[in-house]
Amino acid sequence: MSAVRIGPYILPNRLILAPMAGVTDQPFRQLCRRLGAGMVVSEMVTSDVRLWNSRKSRLRLLHDGDPEPRSVQIAGGDPQMLAEAAARNVELGAQIIDINMGCPAKKVCNKAAGSALLKDEKLVSQILEAVIAAVDVPVTLKIRTGWDRQNKNGLAVARIAEQSGIAALAVHGRTRADLYTGDAEYETVAVIKQAVSIPVFANGDIDTPEKARQVLDTTGADGLLIGRAAQGKPWIFREINHYLATGELMAPPTLGEIEGILLQHLEALHAFYGDVMGVRIARKHVSWYLATLPGAQEYRGRFNGLEDRDAQCASVRGFFAERRTRPDSGEGKGVAA
Repeated sequence: MSAVRIGPYILPNRLILAPMAGVTDQPFRQLCRRLGAGMVVSEMVTSDVRLWNSRKSRLRLLHDGDPEPRSVQIAGGDPQMLAEAAARNVELGAQIIDINMGCPAKKVCNKAAGSALLKDEKLVSQILEAVIAAVDVPVTLKIRTGWDRQNKNGLAVARIAEQSGIAALAVHGRTRADLYTGDAEYETVAVIKQAVSIPVFANGDIDTPEKARQVLDTTGADGLLIGRAAQGKPWIFREINHYLATGELMAPPTLGEIEGILLQHLEALHAFYGDVMGVRIARKHVSWYLATLPGAQEYRGRFNGLEDRDAQCASVRGFFAERRTRPDSGEGKGVAA
């Protein structure tokens, strides 16, 4: 299998952390890269630069220390605003600009952005051309298979993307109307892969090493975008890499390893966001990490009542210490988390 290329960048492997608003912040991106992602993409940034002064937006625009190539996703529906946002992000250190035409969220689609853009192929073309003309870095695009099942125009949009000069294309195997329900369908991704010569990445429901292998085989895709399956399980990247390379499943991480990764993540969140926001954002990550462990439900209520960094870290240590003393802990043998 030839290496995955995006413009001048050759990725170390075929796995990419998909951009997720409120999730793929700098601490999570750096963690996933350390645990085997070949590339990570930042949270979606609005193309309206007038909104960039909020604390939330400012934090999303920080790329110092991020592993290269630094890919930043922008969203919007106005070609000139997107072009300006792309240029500004490149000034701030972005090395790849990713355009979002895949997000199904109502608040994004109601503003004629995200996957709503798939309805208007002429506008798609204008956006891609404006952004590509505004920057001298590779521009990538994320789409869905269409607007709804009666309007699956992913193939037409993929052709527009290739003609416009898009460097790589990610396709989520659902329409906008599907949101995240039902099973992703990969046949359309396969058809798109056959029709264009730029790299195509498959996305949607890739949550195990076996599924990753199956999706690559079904679609012929050059790589995979993994999003929700990495929440609380950032080691999924090394597990998939191992399986693709050897055909064998890697032993799951031990309780001790999960504890170490989670504590490292907590430290990074608090350092990045400061105490107040760090405490709040840590809550959702901790609930994802512990979701499949016994006693997690009751523990989450207790954890969410904690108000400072030291209490959170001490509480997580206590949770794992308690698990180790349980006869069903499986410590040392690895746990399927």
